[in-house]
Amino acid sequence: MRKPCCDKQHTNKGAWSKQEDQKLIDYIQKHGEGCWRSLPQAAGLLRCGKSCRLRWRNYLRPDLKRDGFGEDEEDLIIRLHALLGNRWSLIAGRLPGRTDNEVKNYWNSHIRKKLESSHRNIGFTRLRAEISSAARSKSQANDPETFVAVSDSNGGKPEPSNKSSSGINLDLTLSIPSKKLESSDEN
Repeated sequence: MRKPCCDKQHTNKGAWSKQEDQKLIDYIQKHGEGCWRSLPQAAGLLRCGKSCRLRWRNYLRPDLKRDGFGEDEEDLIIRLHALLGNRWSLIAGRLPGRTDNEVKNYWNSHIRKKLESSHRNIGFTRLRAEISSAARSKSQANDPETFVAVSDSNGGKPEPSNKSSSGINLDLTLSIPSKKLESSDEN
């Protein structure tokens, strides 16, 4: 059995202080992320490794965006959610500076409610059905070059560029592996 990540009796729980944040930032800037399990003791923190990892990834990383979500980010979240469902880490991977938890919370507190109460919900439902249908029909055909692309809200007309002005990658092509390719890779 694996030993616990930390001594639960001698760890701080609850809100992080500014001093703890600064210790974590200083340590990671000097030594890198490394092993989260041993980091708290090395950094002089009375926290468990998981707590340090989550604090760094969700709040302290210098590349995190602090401002609200833009309209282009919101549209991208809607399209990616139609394609991927609630796979928040994959969606956040397409939004530089955003965490999976932040995207999930924004979806649940803003976008979903807006879609449910507006006429866009009809288009959203239709888009999700089209994507699912296309993915099913292509995968059943066992076509080695199967690609499913998310259409945009322009009625399926392509956008002039796959990059928005904010640097967000809007190229949403998904490849589904075929059985022919999988069997040739095993040889």
